Amino acid sequence: MSEVAVIHVVDDDESLRMALVRLLEALGHEARGYATTGDFLLHLPEDRHGCVLLDVQLPGPSGLELQAGLHGKGVALPVIVMTGHPDVAASVAAMKAGAVDFLTKPIDRAALVEAVGHALRRDTERRAAAGAAAALKRLFEGLSPIERNVFDGIVMGRLNKQIADDLRIAERTVKLHRARLMEKLGVDSAAALGRLAERLAQAGGQ
Repeated sequence: MSEVAVIHVVDDDESLRMALVRLLEALGHEARGYATTGDFLLHLPEDRHGCVLLDVQLPGPSGLELQAGLHGKGVALPVIVMTGHPDVAASVAAMKAGAVDFLTKPIDRAALVEAVGHALRRDTERRAAAGAAAALKRLFEGLSPIERNVFDGIVMGRLNKQIADDLRIAERTVKLHRARLMEKLGVDSAAALGRLAERLAQAGGQ
C-alpha cells in the first residue's frame, strides 16, 4: 500500500505523546496526537490507512471506554493499548475488544515498532477484505430481479425445471437468465456460484 499510514496517539502525558509522534514520524508515518478521548472524538479520523495508540488511563472517558465505542462510530482502525499501570483485567478487556497489542510504559521502541507493524498489516487486510466485499456486492446488485430469483434457486440446489415452476416461467427462460447471471458474476459452474453466494452472505450482501 503506497498511502502513508496515519498513527493516532491518544495519551494525556504530553511529553510521551510528543515523543511517540516524533518517533512515528521518523519511521515514515504520519502521526497525530490527542490529549483526551474527547479530543480524539472531535477529530475523528477520515478513512485513511493507519491505527490508534491508546493509553488506558485518560481524563474523562478511559482508553478502554473509547476503544469499546469506536466501532459504533464507524472507526474500524486497529488499536494498540498502552498503560503505565498494567493489570490483568485491563489487558484481558483490551484484547477481548480486539486490541492488536498491549504495551507497558516506558514503551520499548522495538516492541512499539513490532506492534505498529502488526496493526498496519491488520488494517491492510481489513481494507482489502472490505474492498473485495464491496466489489462483490456491486456485482450482485448488477443482476436484474429475475436473475436474482434464478440465482437464489440455483444456490438452493433447485433444478432449472423446478426454478421455472417456482417462478412460473419457461425452463428455457430460466436457462437464459442462468447463463446471463453467471456471465455477469464471472463464474462458470453451480459450485462456483455456491461459493460466491457464501462470500456474499459473509459480506452481508444477501
